[in-house]
Amino acid sequence: MDRYSFLNAAHTAYFADLYDQYLRNPDSVEPSWRAFFQGCDFGSEYGENVSTEIDTDLVCKPISEELKKEFQIVKLIDGYRTRGHLFTKTNPVRERRKYAPTLALENFGLSATDLDTVFNAGEILGIGAQPLKEIIRHLESIYCDSIGVEYMYIRNPEEIQWIQKKLNINDNQPVFSSDQKKHILKKLNEAVSFENFLHTKYVGQKRFSLEGGESLIPALDAVIEKAAEYDVKEFVMGMAHRGRLSTLTNIFGKSARDIFSEFDGKDYEQEVFDGDVKYHLGWTCDRETETGKKINLNIAPNPSHLETVGAVVEGIARAKQDDKYPENPSQVLPIVVHGDAAISGQGLVYEVVQMAQLEGYKTSGTIHIVVNNQVGFTTNYLDGRSSTYCTDIAKVTLSPVMHVNADDAEAVVHAMLFALEFRMQFKRDVFIDLLGYRKYGHNEGDEPKFTQPLLYKAISKHKNPRDIYAAKLIAQGVIDEAHVQELEAAYKAKLEENLEDSRKQEKTVITPFMQNEWEDYITVEEDKMLKSVNTTYPVADLEHIANVISTLPEDKKFIRKIQRLVQSRKTMFDENKLDWAMAEHLAYGSLLAQGHDVRVSGQDVERGTFSHRHAVVKVEDSEEEVVLLNNINDKQGKFFIYNSLLSEYGVVGFDYGYAMASPKTLTIWEAQFGDFSNGAQIMLDQYISAAEDKWKLQNGLVMLLPHGYEGQGAEHSSGRMERYLQLCAKDNMYVADCTTPANMFHLLRRQVRAKFRKPLIVFTPKSLLRHPKCVSTVEEFANGSFQMVIDDTLVEPKKVKTLVFLTGKFYYDLLEERETLERDDVALIRIEQLFPLPEKQIRKILKAYAHVDDVVWAQEEPRNMGAYAHMLMHMDEVKTFRVASRRPYGAPAAGSVIRSKKRHQEVIDYVFDKTKNNQR
Repeated sequence: MDRYSFLNAAHTAYFADLYDQYLRNPDSVEPSWRAFFQGCDFGSEYGENVSTEIDTDLVCKPISEELKKEFQIVKLIDGYRTRGHLFTKTNPVRERRKYAPTLALENFGLSATDLDTVFNAGEILGIGAQPLKEIIRHLESIYCDSIGVEYMYIRNPEEIQWIQKKLNINDNQPVFSSDQKKHILKKLNEAVSFENFLHTKYVGQKRFSLEGGESLIPALDAVIEKAAEYDVKEFVMGMAHRGRLSTLTNIFGKSARDIFSEFDGKDYEQEVFDGDVKYHLGWTCDRETETGKKINLNIAPNPSHLETVGAVVEGIARAKQDDKYPENPSQVLPIVVHGDAAISGQGLVYEVVQMAQLEGYKTSGTIHIVVNNQVGFTTNYLDGRSSTYCTDIAKVTLSPVMHVNADDAEAVVHAMLFALEFRMQFKRDVFIDLLGYRKYGHNEGDEPKFTQPLLYKAISKHKNPRDIYAAKLIAQGVIDEAHVQELEAAYKAKLEENLEDSRKQEKTVITPFMQNEWEDYITVEEDKMLKSVNTTYPVADLEHIANVISTLPEDKKFIRKIQRLVQSRKTMFDENKLDWAMAEHLAYGSLLAQGHDVRVSGQDVERGTFSHRHAVVKVEDSEEEVVLLNNINDKQGKFFIYNSLLSEYGVVGFDYGYAMASPKTLTIWEAQFGDFSNGAQIMLDQYISAAEDKWKLQNGLVMLLPHGYEGQGAEHSSGRMERYLQLCAKDNMYVADCTTPANMFHLLRRQVRAKFRKPLIVFTPKSLLRHPKCVSTVEEFANGSFQMVIDDTLVEPKKVKTLVFLTGKFYYDLLEERETLERDDVALIRIEQLFPLPEKQIRKILKAYAHVDDVVWAQEEPRNMGAYAHMLMHMDEVKTFRVASRRPYGAPAAGSVIRSKKRHQEVIDYVFDKTKNNQR
């Protein structure tokens, strides 16, 4: 008896649906059905060549031809879902590349004779039993029209089911009312007319126009309006130059008058401000939606390093989520607008994408939009990437991608609303690839025909998206021809009025970015940065914090070494010898107790690269995390500490953005080793050192960079302080190299207790973390302050014959040598703050030792590195100093421990005996 005879009696739609479920997620079907379908697939693939040794039941021999056909229709549907995006009408000016195999019927075991046959598999698409030709019509409409969708690589069945259900609605075609269509046309007209106006009024000026991608404007407008209905309160957006001016005016409401002033090249109203080019500036505003809801909009300032702003935007969004919406973080929505060449070519995008689901960096999903003009400067897309799509980075996090024809305005808006709904539903990233073109050269001043003659011949004949859409609406009877002319005339008149007003202004006024977050803070220049800030903290309160951070929960089991380490914190406090780790813990704890949040991130920061911090301890048998700093009191701030992904550029950008949006938080990024920050050099150059000059942005980010020569090789010695010091100017940042725990304590507290914010670069020690002499008293913590210069109190000034200025850990090496030599005629003066350099204090010390004729600058770094050049630049007196350092080298340190120790000792010897000069 045929044991599968029931298959022919059952309804084929049930099996088709089950087979569709099996194709999407084999593990989701019952094991016997999974084996059955595997046999069917095997039989379908090998046909008559099936081995006689294989059970014929497993190759679908028992089922009817009708059911086999249903399975083939399901595979056809699956083919469209998986590969339909390769056969879309999404490119407005180029022929699509050809891909094989195609979606031809023959590739699925079907033929033209099947077109009129009714198949129950149509129910999978929500259209019921339909002839094959009708099923194909629906599939073409869903997957191969103006929108191509990639999503079948997603592993979450719930997400796939949600997407398919959404796509099946109206065959993934937009449905808008007449009023909505008119609004889309209005925003398209603003985008087109704005660019035309600039093109005629400012001939030859760079503006990085949106022409060819104008549908971005109605898409952004639609997502803001719709997001308000989802109770989104704030948008944080980042984008490079292309289309930025249009976005600022037509989405963010920046006055065209101000943009015209920037085009006219007027000076700035602010005297102490260098400013930046117009298409780099940020903007913040409140917008009221059509339904009367208020939404806060932020577009972050960006440098020419195109993707840098993406990391900053994620940090800003996360700070806002932590500060204002911890119960519903999705109320802050980050949007990052990319260029096609940048998203595929810039490695930072990968770093940012990898953050998307990490506990310390996730932002409940980002909408990524690529303004894809199919060329990077003058480089064709074929030379710009190896991947099929510029958005293939999305597959890293299994995020859906929608490829959309930028000429089809309704499809673009439809895709944008889909992206918003997906993000709000699943709190995950989603990508939109807006395929358009670039009407002119990269900056309107070069000739694109030099490198893309055929492409630009096609573009020159191509209508803009507004005119294409207007013709469509006229054909539908939604508008008449006069409607577009009226829209254009009204908008142009408004721009003319703004232009006239701008010409009456003598100077340009730059509005600060996120000014609401910064209303309690002042801007200061270098003289104010050098003033002392009250960072004292009561002894009793310090003792309370010490008790909290040295008391583990009694009902949990911890590794013995951790128990001893944590308990030693209280011992140190009682013995009045506080080390570097205690400096950090007490600084964090005191700020938390005063209501500030603290965020620390970086590679291995929870424990600390050198196992000194242990801010997070693990329960031995469950790995449950215990964070003692969150137990100080009921009203304290929140302590966040996260081990980061192995990234510098992306993470520094993120934390910089976090500090930008949350000035009341102590935000710290720690490098695993100091020179690892090299990977974040663009962030340092474009934001950290220059943002206040360029964009009036304050930022209190702290960078902890382990630095010190202990024979660990070239990559584990130098934090490259010379690079930071070279970036220092006027009042742009603090740079410090502390030698005592108390000074570190006060330095960190100063960073938050001051009424202004500056980036702080700290060269932190490695060997000093456990150095027996690198300790401070409780009194120095409680009632001291940050000392920019530390005089030598261990010698009598009148006995001194050699006066040594130095910084950092080298002090302890020289101190040990002085004790060994029993020399009381050498004074060691520590410069703890390198910028702003406390010149008055240094000169005061020089005056106190006026009788000394042997003044030394000593550093453990090679002469072309370290702080020597910085000191020379800022103080003429240093030109007369004797210099004790390693010779100039290309690498910061030797790889050989023996050689490193030898060079180190040579410098030490020369400090104490100038006759041993071997410097060249």
